[in-house]
Amino acid sequence: MDMKEMQQSEQLRYADWLHWSTLAGFLCLIGTFIAYIFGILPARIPLSELPQVWNKPAEEFLKVTGMPKGWGWIEMLGNGDLASFIGIAILSGCSIFCIMAVMPIYAKRKDWVYIAICALEIGILVLAASGLISGKH
Repeated sequence: MDMKEMQQSEQLRYADWLHWSTLAGFLCLIGTFIAYIFGILPARIPLSELPQVWNKPAEEFLKVTGMPKGWGWIEMLGNGDLASFIGIAILSGCSIFCIMAVMPIYAKRKDWVYIAICALEIGILVLAASGLISGKH
């Protein structure tokens, strides 16, 4: 296999994973939105109360509504207005899935530099998502 074919296999795998993970995130957004709009999942903040709170600064909004900070939304996924965060989390993690998908190709080629770069990138993305860097989560 020449260099062009190797690059193409990486690119195709990355593209496939990007396609399917973004599609999954998009479908999740649609599904949770439908569940919210049709009342299949109850709203944490009733629609009738939204106009009174959505123009408030973030800290005041969180205080008035009792909404969680950081990753606290995970405990409230049964609420329709927070369930859409699942789709957002999937979409924001797409690059991690794609990078993980190409790592076996690099391992098969024993391309340790690329594996190290991928591992560092995944680590940085996970650390950033954790909220540990900003200290606000």
